[in-house]
Amino acid sequence: MTEKPQSPDRHASKMAKKKVARDKMMAQKTSEKGLIIVHTGAGKGKSSSAFGMIIRCIAHEMPCAVVQFIKGAWSTGERSLIEANFSDLCPFYAMGEGFTWETQNRERDVLAAGKAWEKAKEMILDERNKMVLLDEINIALRYDYIDINDVVEFLVNEKPDMTHVVLTGRNAKEELIEIADLVTEMTLVKHPFRSGIKGQKGVEF
Repeated sequence: MTEKPQSPDRHASKMAKKKVARDKMMAQKTSEKGLIIVHTGAGKGKSSSAFGMIIRCIAHEMPCAVVQFIKGAWSTGERSLIEANFSDLCPFYAMGEGFTWETQNRERDVLAAGKAWEKAKEMILDERNKMVLLDEINIALRYDYIDINDVVEFLVNEKPDMTHVVLTGRNAKEELIEIADLVTEMTLVKHPFRSGIKGQKGVEF
């Protein structure tokens, strides 16, 4: 049975009550803090969403930084845009050497991830940076290229209070999820790759 649409007056009354409740709830949210934000899951959109926040920071003229743990030689749209136009506001460090199946050299991967983590800590400790994106660090953590305990200890004890840190990549470790303020899991429903469609400019990179 199809539900009848609400009358304009009833709808307006319902929305007015909802607004009162919402305003009351928002009035109680007065504090601010630097967030630990995790984007994980098998679905697409983890890095894309994170870069959306970086662009938002840039638009507000808030200094920020990007450290990429896996991508290195890849030419991506976000990297080209930021380096060409906003490098003074958002330094961009692409320090990876590609996915593990491309390098096929664990020692090299561990070394690259270690250097990226040192750069990440440097950027986070610089209190001028309001947000630091650690793109695909979860992959490096998954393969134990970096010690999860070191990452958790640093974020809990050394991250400046008002600095946001965004960590992306599938298979986020439970230790990281536990200390995070905001965790989003991207769920895979459909992906064109499964239909034989390759990654395309503007969508994937």
